[in-house]
Amino acid sequence: MSNLILIVDDEIGIRELLSEILRDEGYEVQLAATASEARELRQRQRPDMVLLDIWMPLEDGVTLLREWASTGQLTMPVVMMSGHATVDMAVEATRMGAYGFLEKPIALPKLLSTVVRAMQAGKEVRQQTLSSHQLGRSAVMNELRQRLDQIASQAVPLFLMGEPGCGIELIARHLLKPNALWYAPEEMHWLEENPFQPLQDYQGGVIFIAELANLKAAEQQGLIQLMSKLSRYHLRLICGSAQPLGELIRNGHLAAAFLAQMGGVSLAVPALREHAEDIPEIALTFLNRMIETGEIPVRTLTSGALNLLRQQRWPGNLPMLASAVRTLALTSSGFEITFEDAQRFVTDYEGEPGEPNTTDEGQRSVLVRDLVALYEKPLREARDEFEKGYFEFHLRDARGNISRVAERVGLERTHLYRKLKQLGIHGVIYRHESERG
Repeated sequence: MSNLILIVDDEIGIRELLSEILRDEGYEVQLAATASEARELRQRQRPDMVLLDIWMPLEDGVTLLREWASTGQLTMPVVMMSGHATVDMAVEATRMGAYGFLEKPIALPKLLSTVVRAMQAGKEVRQQTLSSHQLGRSAVMNELRQRLDQIASQAVPLFLMGEPGCGIELIARHLLKPNALWYAPEEMHWLEENPFQPLQDYQGGVIFIAELANLKAAEQQGLIQLMSKLSRYHLRLICGSAQPLGELIRNGHLAAAFLAQMGGVSLAVPALREHAEDIPEIALTFLNRMIETGEIPVRTLTSGALNLLRQQRWPGNLPMLASAVRTLALTSSGFEITFEDAQRFVTDYEGEPGEPNTTDEGQRSVLVRDLVALYEKPLREARDEFEKGYFEFHLRDARGNISRVAERVGLERTHLYRKLKQLGIHGVIYRHESERG
């Protein structure tokens, strides 16, 4: 359905007013009073854009935006709305992927012009890749994003090193300001012929060189010349490399004086196996994107299939995982992609199931033994024991962060606290919270 706008606001008067205005302009409209209603509508159908209130009871709009971004569902422009938001909150929302921000009360011309631009942007930029936030919430990825944020205001060149397919360009785009231009040329001869070529056309944006090893000596010199002009045009230079910079110099791919003349900061981008706990979320993001673009039929990945995918090493990183998800969706016999489907794929692809990342045979044996013992107990006792272990696992994994646990297990925080108290594991919460503090 084209030109569909989802309005999410807890105030009925605002919902009805915006709905009336936009329907008069020829748009189709859906309404949601809470984040949970919006979540349900989004799962059923992708709107062409969303007007999302920041302040709502139970769950705010920024939390919902963050969830959509991390699960691959932020495939439409989202414009945040508020009468009380701070500048910092607006900046944070745009960094997470919001298209724009409207301050209440919203002037009619401002509303209509923003909707037109957002709808056009949604048509022109059909996102086919992840964002840096969708590469996971593991400690290693959070630390990398934190370091990127620390240098965001500095104009120094950035060198990103990592294996092919690990997401260097996605990480580089983390530093692209909202509505700024991105220049990532495939051919580099312009650096030798006219290194100042992109200055006027891309000022305020980012120049991305995908692979430093491919630059010839003359192109390296052109890049050094370009560096002297970047600050005047508020341009940032980001370069990628599949090898450490020192190795590029030792192998003769870079001139020894190149780095000294360029200056800059270098960061390593982890391979997928180095943040394996993020693989299930990334796989689901790929699946949702492929479904929405019509590339695959509607499918869902079971927890067993996701766990098996998490255990593989993925030497080809993100493209290899995306290919696996596509193959599983196209070859599974039913709506659910099961553990057996994933195991068959892994066996066909590698000859035998891939080496697990985090689980050895001893741990598996213990797990099987514990499950058998659990199944032999009365239902109520087995259920309580399972739930206790389940919540303790998520508390440990989230380092006692209750908000994150509530989000993962699908419970409101008050309900989660009540459940933990009922199971007698309050001490676990306080222990982990004190360790964090």
